[in-house]
Amino acid sequence: MTSFTTDELDQLKKRIKDVKFGMFTTADATGRLTSRPLTSQQVDDAGTMWFFVSDQEEFTRELANSPSVNVSFADVDDHLYVSVSGHAELTRERAKMEELWKPTVKAWFPQGLDDPHLALLKVTMQSAEYWDTGNSKMVTLFAMAKAAITGKPPTDIGEHKHLGE
Repeated sequence: MTSFTTDELDQLKKRIKDVKFGMFTTADATGRLTSRPLTSQQVDDAGTMWFFVSDQEEFTRELANSPSVNVSFADVDDHLYVSVSGHAELTRERAKMEELWKPTVKAWFPQGLDDPHLALLKVTMQSAEYWDTGNSKMVTLFAMAKAAITGKPPTDIGEHKHLGE
């Protein structure tokens, strides 16, 4: 179960709703961290993120022994960076697959919902952190130049917040 308040979850969903790709990081049996891009299908009201994956990928098989994951999102144009930590599990909930299915997913799963290797990755979010400057590049550069001149870290370049735990 997620530890976010409703307001925190709404803040997070609002920030990542238009960022379709996340870098999904897992640890293998030796503890080595690896990442790969995945397309976010949904962040639901319970604080769960959903991704379509193949059960044939090495990282999906490793989740049973090492379910702690991180998903990071970046929208450089909007100066937004988000890091989400959570617990992942593989599921084959047919109703959820039908709910989330889009024609674009068929590019990876040609047999559609009947593909024998199609699975959902269910990530229960535990904590998150975001950096959202919301400023133009000029405003950000000015704040950084000011900080360089005054020797004081910039304080007016946006919002940084921890959510959850």
